[in-house]
Amino acid sequence: MRAYLDTALLVSALTAEADGQRVGDWVQARASDDLLVSDWVIAEFSAALSRKLRVGQIDAIGRAAALAAFSQFCTNNAVVLSVERPQFRTAAAFADRHVAGIRAGDALHLAIAFDNRATLCTLDRRLAEAGPALGVMTLLV
Repeated sequence: MRAYLDTALLVSALTAEADGQRVGDWVQARASDDLLVSDWVIAEFSAALSRKLRVGQIDAIGRAAALAAFSQFCTNNAVVLSVERPQFRTAAAFADRHVAGIRAGDALHLAIAFDNRATLCTLDRRLAEAGPALGVMTLLV
């Protein structure tokens, strides 16, 4: 399975979140699969850790450790996909389907997975449920 990992899944796996151990184990068990992330995941991951630091959920040392682990994961375990104009256009088309109730960032994750024939793996139930209606395979982890 080509598995596109969304940001929330990786933040959970690489920080001390409630599901972190379970999600980390799930990712580790798929190390031999085609694991995909995108430049969008890289941007969102940094923003998520900055937010965690601002609100006191992690300290600067924890943020640095999570960023280092994420960088190592991207280098050693995943293929990093570029985000191109067609994915933004697909994301806009997905977001136009207002009944799906997805935000722009989630629409972009779905578009990247769709354009790369990958399954979007996520912790977000709403996102996992929206995908199939848009023709995107999803897996709620």
